Amino acid sequence: MTVVVATFLALLTLTALAGIVVVVVLGAFGRLAAVRGALGSGALWLAFVVALTATTGSLYFSEVAGLEPCTLCWYQRIAMYPLVLILGIAAWRGDWGVRRYAAPLAGIGAVVAAYHMLLQRVPSLPSTGCSVTAPCSAIDLERFGFVTIPFMAFAAFAAILTVLFALAPETDEP
Repeated sequence: MTVVVATFLALLTLTALAGIVVVVVLGAFGRLAAVRGALGSGALWLAFVVALTATTGSLYFSEVAGLEPCTLCWYQRIAMYPLVLILGIAAWRGDWGVRRYAAPLAGIGAVVAAYHMLLQRVPSLPSTGCSVTAPCSAIDLERFGFVTIPFMAFAAFAAILTVLFALAPETDEP
């Protein structure tokens, strides 16, 4: 069952990355206004769903699949878990002002996840604070030859940041 869930979440990760690429390309050609208009405050719901999916996935991997989170995984969780509540409330209220609160969390989480991905690929990098039982350089799960848990987290943080900045209306007013 873990393989099925991991594969599903990896596919969602790749879909999120494809969405980010589409948004960047549309932005480069000045075509984001149409996407913003079509999504409206639904974009906040999208960010909420991404945070909820990432949180649920991380809980599945640790509580059901039995994968012990390393120290960097915990830091990423610390950044992601509050985003579920913050983005959920903002989506319900249609409050784009949430960027002031959600973006720093997502940005910090993305940096930690990027370092974690690098540490997995270059285990000789310094990783103070990581435990012997759950080393930060260990790859406990990998799909498609490159999608690891930190990769999934990075994609989720990047997708949230993309929604908060690229798909936000011109003003922060609800």
